Amino acid sequence: MVITERYSDRFGDEDFAGVLPEETETVRGLYAAGTLRQIWLRDDTRGACFLLEADSLHDAETAVAALPLAQKEMSGFQIIPLRPYGGFGPS
Repeated sequence: MVITERYSDRFGDEDFAGVLPEETETVRGLYAAGTLRQIWLRDDTRGACFLLEADSLHDAETAVAALPLAQKEMSGFQIIPLRPYGGFGPS
């Protein structure tokens, strides 16, 4: 799981407007490749939360590094590794 927050204190709306079309296309590419599974926009701040399908933390970091907002250091990205919940299986 990745939680992002834009650095709105360092960059203005015009800065983000110049990058967001490329960001959107990169997100679409990650989705089409099956890497990005779901994405939501945050309602508490400007940013997003999304689920990645990755074999390792390194692979998740590589996917996040491909995002233009990451490359231009315009957003913070917190990657939280998850594992399956076993509570629904047999005891």
